[in-house]
Amino acid sequence: MRIGKKINKLLGEILVEKRIITKEQLNEALKVQTQDGGLVGEIIVKLGFASEEEIAQCLSYQYGFAYLPLDSYEISQEVIKLVPKNIASHYCLIPLDRIGDTLTVVMANPLNLEAIEDIEDLTHLEVQAFISTPTDIRNAIKKYYGE
Repeated sequence: MRIGKKINKLLGEILVEKRIITKEQLNEALKVQTQDGGLVGEIIVKLGFASEEEIAQCLSYQYGFAYLPLDSYEISQEVIKLVPKNIASHYCLIPLDRIGDTLTVVMANPLNLEAIEDIEDLTHLEVQAFISTPTDIRNAIKKYYGE
């Protein structure tokens, strides 16, 4: 398992720094998070303060994972068959490519070590994680695995 380099800033700080959201919007999202729980990035998207793509790109910057918009990729059925649909859906990920003993996987949350370990146990391959939006991944799962 390969993990990128981490920037020691919180996602909210990065979003404010890059002028994607305001400090006030961040504070509102953090209030919602305190009341209801959940991931701050998802809350910011639900509140309409930022797009999924902006969140994914900031997470990419924060953790050193490459951001991949999936619509420009064609994934082979051979690679799709390596990860069952239920696991892909459960962890919001999709296998993208296999080169030798390395499986490239695109995930909404590439910090989910349990997901990475499960895929490695299942495939007996080393997982290299990339990040994309949950919507892109869900659309790819529908396209490659069927409804």
